[in-house]
Amino acid sequence: MSVSSNKEINKIENKGFQIMGISLPMFMVLTAVVLGATYMGALPKGMIGAFPLMMIVGAVLNEIGNRLPVVKDYLGGGAIVIIFASAALVTYGVLPGSSKEIMTNFMKGEGFLSFYIAALITGSILGMNRKLLISASIRYLPVIIGGVVVSLGLTGLIGMIMGYGAKEAILYIAIPIMGGGMGAGAVPLSQIFGQVLEVDPAQMMSKMVPALALGNAMAIVVAGLLDKIGKKRTNLTGNGKLMKSQDAVKEESNEVIKLDYKLMGIGILLSTTFFVWGKVLAKFIPIHSYALMIISVAIVKVLGIMPEKYEKGAFQWFRFVMTNFTPALLVGIGVAYTDLNAVINSLSIIYIVLVFTTVVGATIGSAAVGHFLGFYPIEASITGGLCMANMGGTGDVAVLSASKRMELMPFAQISSRIGGAFMLILATSLLSIFL
Repeated sequence: MSVSSNKEINKIENKGFQIMGISLPMFMVLTAVVLGATYMGALPKGMIGAFPLMMIVGAVLNEIGNRLPVVKDYLGGGAIVIIFASAALVTYGVLPGSSKEIMTNFMKGEGFLSFYIAALITGSILGMNRKLLISASIRYLPVIIGGVVVSLGLTGLIGMIMGYGAKEAILYIAIPIMGGGMGAGAVPLSQIFGQVLEVDPAQMMSKMVPALALGNAMAIVVAGLLDKIGKKRTNLTGNGKLMKSQDAVKEESNEVIKLDYKLMGIGILLSTTFFVWGKVLAKFIPIHSYALMIISVAIVKVLGIMPEKYEKGAFQWFRFVMTNFTPALLVGIGVAYTDLNAVINSLSIIYIVLVFTTVVGATIGSAAVGHFLGFYPIEASITGGLCMANMGGTGDVAVLSASKRMELMPFAQISSRIGGAFMLILATSLLSIFL
């Protein structure tokens, strides 16, 4: 093919409507192949089959969510549509059961969620300014505690007023929502509650899961609303910057390193090795491996022992993963982690009000404390509040995607992991007080 012919094709490709940067005719061909294989039962197992299906479904739903008038402005846009629409596609049998199994195994069994979060944690922390990381971390825990105190207190008060009961509202709604997700929150909480109350932990889990699922959904919605508020009240947000003093922090190096494929390979190795190191530490320290990973990466960054070249590689890999894999990951969250029936079955007026109170309380408390400690209120409420009120790592991705602040992932993970560990201790203490 001649050079002039290639130029003509490129001109055509760059014109008109595109999805994922791909022209609509080409995208439709790719979609036909992947969906055809899905319904024929020919979709390969593992990542080779899960990736194209999740990327195509995610891209289509993302376009829809980002164009729906009310949804794009107030409900988180593409992120919330991807999660709940993909959950509906498998719940109601629009996509065959075999595809659900492939995607679920890819997310859980093959660890795609962990792979994604490892890239975001490592790259975003190593890509931060050292002085900023030190300054923000010291003042961050009070932001989390502020959100927890206001959330539990307000939910208990409203529960008492509405006749649900203050104790029940705090123990069975507020604490599960603020507990750090499913694996690190609801599961150990059900064990703690079951042991203290002398009931089957599975029974406690059935009480907690609807609150957790509905709270996660509301956290995503509130995240989208906060992004909208930030655009109108610019004094409340740093547009992805957590601290007000961050504007005055000078970059430690003005050197710009161009995109380098070898550096990205280094980034993959660094992110996955830090993840493995967190697992190793968790064998000896009773803290979630994600929290130990965050602490390890932060220590390396603060001490300045990682060559800047490697830090740039981790940052480049983080940006690549975030840009290309986020919609696909949100599909996996909807398919593998969102129980649509649990959310629907829990929809009573009192229950919804109490879940909403928990999420709003976390938002207000963390924003207020964050403001007094020098954080932007919106960023403080997203990370210290909403990322405590969602479903852990999956919720962090959804909330930050809905609020368009994915660069806050390190602080979101601090909330979900270290904050979640704090909630387990608090729950044990409250049970001894209430019972």
